[in-house]
Amino acid sequence: MWASTQFRTARCAVLSGAAMAMLVQFGIVHASSFECLIEPNQIVEIRSSVEGVIEKVFVKRGDRVLAGQVLVQLESDAERSTAEMAKYRAAMEGRIASAKNRLDYANKKLDRSEELNRQKFIAPQARDEAEAEKRIAEADLKDAQENQELAKHDYQRNVDLLNRRTLRSPFNGVVMDRMLNPGDLAEAGTGRKAMLKLAQVEPLRVEVVLPLEAHNKVKLGSAATVFPEGLGGSYPATVKVVDSVFDSASGTFGIRLELPNPKGVLPAGIGCKVEFPGLKGVAPRGAKSK
Repeated sequence: MWASTQFRTARCAVLSGAAMAMLVQFGIVHASSFECLIEPNQIVEIRSSVEGVIEKVFVKRGDRVLAGQVLVQLESDAERSTAEMAKYRAAMEGRIASAKNRLDYANKKLDRSEELNRQKFIAPQARDEAEAEKRIAEADLKDAQENQELAKHDYQRNVDLLNRRTLRSPFNGVVMDRMLNPGDLAEAGTGRKAMLKLAQVEPLRVEVVLPLEAHNKVKLGSAATVFPEGLGGSYPATVKVVDSVFDSASGTFGIRLELPNPKGVLPAGIGCKVEFPGLKGVAPRGAKSK
C-alpha cells in the first residue's frame, strides 16, 4: 500500500478537505502545501537468534544508540570456555614439531641408504624401506598441519557462536521500548517476545499523499521543503519513492521523502506540511488553486 493506515487516519483527523479549503482561503497555508507525516525510517524488534538467560541490558527506553553498540548480553560462560579451548587447540604446535622431526630423520636416513646402496653395502630393499619411511613422515606432517587448520576453523566457529550471544544495534537510532530485563529468558524465533524495539531516526521518512494531477510533476530526486507541526522551522527533503499504483477512490497517490536528521532534533510520528517547487499550481484535494 502507498500509505499506512496510521497516515490515513492522521490525515483525515488533522485536516478535512473543507478545513483545508478554509485555511487556504484565509492565507494561513499555501495552496501548494500538502499534508504529510514524519515517521521513523524503520522500526525493528531485537530478538536473539539463540536461547539463553539475559545477563545484562545496557539501554533503556529513550536512549539513543549507535550502529554496532552492544545492547544485550546473554549468559555465555560455557560458550566462552569452549572458545578458549578451541583457541588453545588451534595454537598447539606439538604434533607438527614431532612430525617435522620424524621427516627430518627420514630424509637423513634415506640419504644414507642411497649412498650405501650405491656402494653396494646394503640391499635395494633397505633403501626402499627408507624411502617409504620418508613418505609416511611426510604424510604425518601433512596430517598434523591439516588438523591444526581444522582446529583454527573450529575456533572461529566457536567465536561466532559466542558472538551470537551479544546483540548489537543495527543502526543509529533510539530505543522505543524495553520488553525484557536481566534474568529473563531470551527465546529464539520470530514468534517469541522481543527484547527491545528500536527506531531509526536518521534519516526520517516523510509520507505524503498527492492528487493525480501532480504525478508527472514529481520525480525521484526532486527537492521538497518540510514544515513540522508545532516545532517551527523548515527542513529540506528529497523524493525517494513515487508510487505507481493509485487510489482510484480518492484520486491520489503516495510518495515518500527522505528527511535528513543528523543530530536527531526532529521527532518521528508527527504531522507536517510539505511544499514542492514544481507544484505551485497544484492544490491539495479540497482546496482550490489560485
